[in-house]
Amino acid sequence: MRGTTVTKRSSELIDCCRPLGAATLSDREAEATAALFRVLADPARLKIVNLLARAPEPVCACDFEPALRLAQPTVSHHLKKLTQAGLLERDQRGKWAYFSLNPEASSQLERLVRTSEVV
Repeated sequence: MRGTTVTKRSSELIDCCRPLGAATLSDREAEATAALFRVLADPARLKIVNLLARAPEPVCACDFEPALRLAQPTVSHHLKKLTQAGLLERDQRGKWAYFSLNPEASSQLERLVRTSEVV
C-alpha cells in the first residue's frame, strides 16, 4: 500500500523572498528573507538539509536520530520547522514519516542566494 503524501508547496516565507543580488529589497522582503535564514540558522537543521540533499530518495525520520545524535522529540521539532517553512516535503508511510527536499523551495533558495540577478 502506498503512503499518503503530505506535500507542502513553498510557503509565503520563501515566495516573498527576492534574490540578495536584486537592485533593492523592500522591508517586507528583507524581513521574510531574515525569517527564512532564521529557520536555517541551526546546525541540526543544516545537517538535515545536507543529508537530504545527498539522499537519492526520501529519508525516514528515524534515520535522523543517529545521524544527528539528537533525541527523537528534538529531531521532530527541527523537521517540523523545516517543513512549515516549505523547505521539506513529508510522506507518511504507515507509522513512519519520510522527508525529502522540496524541489521548488530548493530552486527558490538557490535563486535567493545568487549575488547577481539573472535577467
